[in-house]
Amino acid sequence: MLFLVSVLGMMAAVPIHFLSVEHSKLEERYGQEKGRTAGNILGMISGWSFFSFWVGIWISSQPRFSIPVLPEFVVIISISGLAIPVVHIVLGLPLLFVGAWFGIAGVKEITLKASETHRSEIIIKTGVYSNVRHPQYLGGIVSHLGVTLLLCAWYALLVTPLIVSLNYAVSWKEERELAREYGNEYREYQRSVPMMVPRIRGHKAGR
Repeated sequence: MLFLVSVLGMMAAVPIHFLSVEHSKLEERYGQEKGRTAGNILGMISGWSFFSFWVGIWISSQPRFSIPVLPEFVVIISISGLAIPVVHIVLGLPLLFVGAWFGIAGVKEITLKASETHRSEIIIKTGVYSNVRHPQYLGGIVSHLGVTLLLCAWYALLVTPLIVSLNYAVSWKEERELAREYGNEYREYQRSVPMMVPRIRGHKAGR
């Protein structure tokens, strides 16, 4: 039950997120101050709901899977009795750490407030944003793979394509609104920096 509620809740948070980033429409309808406040509130509700339901997908009761490599080597978590194959730990921990790094680096660069409200006063092109346009969503997807492996969560693995699709949809909507707000400056940034797959080498976009 928790798994189904979490999947549906995560999907339901996306339209709220879409509305929260329509800054111009909200301000036209409610006025600049009230529109900004409404967008910020909707952004925080959608963001925290999206993440909370995502966690629900991980921790919900579900069948466990294992990669059939060295199945005799497992680590037993005494609190839950979960047997984690060593190969899951070898693969899952690096994914979790890399994903967390992208997420934290993105928040650090854009600020926690902007991350929560999905509103930035300028186009951030420095730090991790010089290599990928959506480091936080990328980090979430990579971390999802890591957590799924570490918890051996079969249902979480099955909905991975949906997780990727939802994050892509949110990214697409944000970019559409940013292009409206910033025009050619943001379109040039789009041309210079990849959306989800980080650029390791090459010219960095300036601020």
